[in-house]
Amino acid sequence: MGVASLPLASIRGHIDALSDVELRDEVLTSTLPQVIDALTGLAEDNAEAKPEPQPGDIVFEGSFDAVNEYFYEQRFSDGLPIVPPTPERVAAFLAFTVREANEVLGKAPPDNRAATVWNVAVNGVMAGCRPEYMPVLVALAEAMTDPRYGVEHSGNTPGSETLIVVNGPIIKELGFNYEQGVLRDGFRANTSIGRFWRLYLRNIAGFLPHMNDKGTFGGTWRVVLAENEDALASIGWPTLAAELGQSPGDSAITVARYTGGNVVSTVVGNTAEECLPYIADALAKHTGWELIFTLGLAPGTYRPMLVLTPILARTIASSGWSKADVREYLYEHARIPASLFEKYISGWTNLVPGRRSLFDMAAVGKAPKVYGASRDPDRLVPIVLRPEHFLITVAGDPLRTNCFVLPSNGMLGFPTSKRVVVPSDWSAKLEAAKARTFA
Repeated sequence: MGVASLPLASIRGHIDALSDVELRDEVLTSTLPQVIDALTGLAEDNAEAKPEPQPGDIVFEGSFDAVNEYFYEQRFSDGLPIVPPTPERVAAFLAFTVREANEVLGKAPPDNRAATVWNVAVNGVMAGCRPEYMPVLVALAEAMTDPRYGVEHSGNTPGSETLIVVNGPIIKELGFNYEQGVLRDGFRANTSIGRFWRLYLRNIAGFLPHMNDKGTFGGTWRVVLAENEDALASIGWPTLAAELGQSPGDSAITVARYTGGNVVSTVVGNTAEECLPYIADALAKHTGWELIFTLGLAPGTYRPMLVLTPILARTIASSGWSKADVREYLYEHARIPASLFEKYISGWTNLVPGRRSLFDMAAVGKAPKVYGASRDPDRLVPIVLRPEHFLITVAGDPLRTNCFVLPSNGMLGFPTSKRVVVPSDWSAKLEAAKARTFA
């Protein structure tokens, strides 16, 4: 985060797993001497200033296998084979953007490297993207370096993963899958662009396993989710990007980090009133410690996502329900007992200091009044602060009445949307790209 050599004093083990006696002994015999050495200049400085290649440098020459071995040893790759970023391939990517190669798109903490159009192209090549994906990749780099997103939290303990949602004409122009099998690999645009995010996160932001990336479990990068905009248009619902401020009809990407995800299978009913109770129950049941982003650690930043299949969205809309109506219903019905809410934020966890009840929090203005309606521990309270905090998308098999629930990581990867800007001769470039091959 900009500090070249920060002295650290450690406590062996986890403080929650140590008794008071064990913790005191550890601090006095091990941690305190480290603090004194650091303050008095006696601590060893193990920071190394490792020179990095400059834009355009040839870092290695060799066979495909040799290049991949070198990139793996240098920790430039994710362990899968990468496409060697030759000057020719990088130039092909740069031809698909209106931006200059050396333009800085932002700074990516914690390593604070500059995100540039050029290094976007390099990582896009490595991820197996096609050159025409470049406008999407540039928008993703802008989102990653937007302070609102909070990329510096990407290595936090839960190991949450970013989901990219794509909207607009770019979906069909680049061949994104938005129907059966969505969120599964097997489609080049969805898969390679999802992989690009993780490569860019490690190579530019600096999140490497066992170093800055401290996810306890972690997960593989997520395949891109493209919305079914034909289905949305047929029922009169706006896209996710439009709801987040992008102009309707524009191509755009939205990124947010999610702590997991689970399918809600076989939603039965031919009206909204019949379908939504099951969905509301799923949203409530798949939300746990993430409630610290509703109240506590970062109030009002919890943004769970609901992915509806087209037939399920159409069934709900045919009852005369808008997206706003669905969110209002979920706000009123995706609820849990107040006592359970309190356990998640400060009873079973130490994520929120103190053990103030929701009733007391509401009494002093630290929570909306709905959380302090009474002292009844069994009263039901909402899992989000406001109805609009539920994000709703439409994608997946058009013949299945299923949905998918993703609990969000709150402000540690907050939903951020960016417009995808294409060159003025976009159509001609796309046509030419179909015939392009590399030696």
